[in-house]
Amino acid sequence: MKLGKDVVKAEAYLNKCCDPGRARGYYLIYEISVKIDTKKRVESAMRVVQFVIPSEGRRVGFVDDDNIVDVTAADTSLTSVFDVFEASQVSGKSFDETLLRAGAAGKRLDYSELLGAEVGGTSAYLIAPFDHPDTHRVIVSGTGLTHTGSMKSRDQMHSGDEKPSEEPATDSARMFQMGIDGGKPEPGQRGTSPEWFYKGNGTIVRGPGEGLEIPAFALDGGEEPELGGCYFIDNTGTPRRVGFTLGNEWADHETERINYLYLAPSKLRSCAIGPELVTDFEFEDLKLECTVERDGKMIYESGPLYSGEEYMSHTLANCEDHHFKYPLHRVPGDAHIHFFGTSQLSYSTRDWKFRPGDVITISSEGFSAPLSNPVVGGDPAEGRPIRVAKA
Repeated sequence: MKLGKDVVKAEAYLNKCCDPGRARGYYLIYEISVKIDTKKRVESAMRVVQFVIPSEGRRVGFVDDDNIVDVTAADTSLTSVFDVFEASQVSGKSFDETLLRAGAAGKRLDYSELLGAEVGGTSAYLIAPFDHPDTHRVIVSGTGLTHTGSMKSRDQMHSGDEKPSEEPATDSARMFQMGIDGGKPEPGQRGTSPEWFYKGNGTIVRGPGEGLEIPAFALDGGEEPELGGCYFIDNTGTPRRVGFTLGNEWADHETERINYLYLAPSKLRSCAIGPELVTDFEFEDLKLECTVERDGKMIYESGPLYSGEEYMSHTLANCEDHHFKYPLHRVPGDAHIHFFGTSQLSYSTRDWKFRPGDVITISSEGFSAPLSNPVVGGDPAEGRPIRVAKA
């Protein structure tokens, strides 16, 4: 969504060409038309959800105004996003068309009731909007050092300086500069590879309202408000992007701070996505916000967090290319959730650590509902040494 930048350009242009009064009038007409066009584009996207009705099992549906259209009620063979994708591959129709056609006779549920429902309770409740029947066939990964804000935080973290350096003094800063120099190649060209990390498989994915664990061996928790791309690999080995979702790529920045080579193990944590999977999205200019609540009081407010290609050192296409260039990431039938980085972390500014009971909420103008998750304690056994038994 380029609304802000385009409106500023239009206003400057009109002020040059017209008297101030007439320029302001034309500017307002332009601003309104751009907003309407943006609204139409956003509304044309499908907002897909997965949910559970305790007495009937899991379902798939999509958001329509204030309601969820229960697609499974109309076609019992479609109980998940994976089922819809498989059906679309058989029919040759798009994912969106397959879902829309199947849901034409679906019953409607109140979206707000599902958003407020307790996970695992007796009422219908939301689950992660993207998964796979075999959780071990979901590869969860991410791209880091893609945003200026997060680069400065990590540069400060790894250099030990009180203030971020203006020069690329660490490997983190150098990696970011490599993206600036070569992360936005011309179409058909391969650009510089971004930082990449493995996070886990589908067993670590949490939906809205589910707890994000602080493992017993961890030094802290760490929110990372991001966009996640969701993909299935079709029968020919071609990656198919189903859509984007809000994500909290939960990590441990205290561990990472010890040595930047600890980034890899600091990422092996749970993460959260949801509540919606938006199928048509302009990955250019997006504003997110993140808050942390403790005992009913707000202890952290991020303010605007800007993401999308306009604020990144890599294009979406370049990030996707370098993720899927590996043959093991193009195995037919697999699913991928790939995070694209954040513009700001609370870690570099806060004097407190996460603890069980904290509630992290991530919202964005590109999604009609926020992602909210409580922090929970991990299994105490994980704090003790693991002894390997002889086979």
